[in-house]
Amino acid sequence: MKYSACKKKKGKENNKKIAVEFLKIDSNSTKGSFKTVMNVLQKVRDTFWSTNVWLPPNTTWADIAPGSHPDVNHADYRDLVWPLPMALVVMLVRYALERFWIAPIGKSLGIRSSRSKKAANIPLLEQAYEASNKINHKKLTEMAKHLDMTERQIERWWRLRRAQDKPSTLTKFCENTWRCIYYTYSFIFGLIVLWDKSWLWDVKNCWYGYPHQSITNDIWWYYMISMSFYWSLTVTQFFDVKRKDFWQMFIHHMVTLMLMSFSWVCNLHRVGSLVLLVHDCADIFLEAAKLTKYANYQKLCDIIFAIFTVVWIITRLGFYPRIIYSSSVEAPRILPMFPAYYIFNGLLSMLLLLHIIWTYMILKIVIDSLHKGLMSGDIRSSDSEDISQSSENIQTAVNGNIMDKSTGNHIKRKKASKN
Repeated sequence: MKYSACKKKKGKENNKKIAVEFLKIDSNSTKGSFKTVMNVLQKVRDTFWSTNVWLPPNTTWADIAPGSHPDVNHADYRDLVWPLPMALVVMLVRYALERFWIAPIGKSLGIRSSRSKKAANIPLLEQAYEASNKINHKKLTEMAKHLDMTERQIERWWRLRRAQDKPSTLTKFCENTWRCIYYTYSFIFGLIVLWDKSWLWDVKNCWYGYPHQSITNDIWWYYMISMSFYWSLTVTQFFDVKRKDFWQMFIHHMVTLMLMSFSWVCNLHRVGSLVLLVHDCADIFLEAAKLTKYANYQKLCDIIFAIFTVVWIITRLGFYPRIIYSSSVEAPRILPMFPAYYIFNGLLSMLLLLHIIWTYMILKIVIDSLHKGLMSGDIRSSDSEDISQSSENIQTAVNGNIMDKSTGNHIKRKKASKN
């Protein structure tokens, strides 16, 4: 008995030892794999932020670190965290302004805050609408037979259902007024900040003395506030009124944030501040044209839209390409080039491409307006809005369709004549 008890005890001890060994092996393998992952991440980080890529020859990150030169205040990459919490503050400010100031002003101007009446609850039509909010003639005929309804009744239901999803005029007025307020503030603030800066008057001064160029407090705030606004736009874009150029604007915001981040890390804040200033100017008049249209100040809307077109062309296709010319042609004459230069210019060129696309759309509106005697619409607007209309009883001819002003839906000419 004693022998068997001792044998069992030794067996348990051996099992414990084996278990401990397995745990040690498992722990060592986990530690080893963790170290491997960390080493890989470290190599990726070191490769991505290589001084051979982001900095001029014979320059290290230590050379442009804050405090590396007593007479130069270099940018600190850790400051790029600040725009994220600041974006929340921007969104709170927007919410407060829209609710307690902009919306009451809109209501006092007689802007409609209610949406269109709801469509009748017809499950089959609702299911078809959820699958696609567009309807073709074949689908229309099939549903009319199945539901024992006329095609005209289904078309009317479809228009009501689409109108039900569209935001109220007051909602769009609030969004445009908020953006107009910000762009006005940002442009004025940027102009004040840059007025005494040499590179505002001569773009070549962006490159002299690089990379040892000091960040002043006003430039720091200009950058941080601008980045926080673009972060807030990137988030709220998914909840705001749906725009026709949703993905173009999303790409625009992301490219802008990348440009600002890279220019901050690489101490290229001078040229970055010029890009910001040029971008804010035209948007003031675009948003102002929209909000005056919602407030039914039609003539004022047309005048502001004309000013917007001129300012857009001057800033986006005049001043902005001048900045790209300086970074592409003048900078190589002053500085030794490095890979980040091509990344930066590539992003600048991507923005220019978006500007050219939008300019084509804007000029198309202007030409159509001159032919028809009215503004037919703003391409850079929501799906449901037109930038201006000359009178209440006008129906705008667009691409062979008739725009039903009361609903905002397009009805083909043939069907319109039949009904």
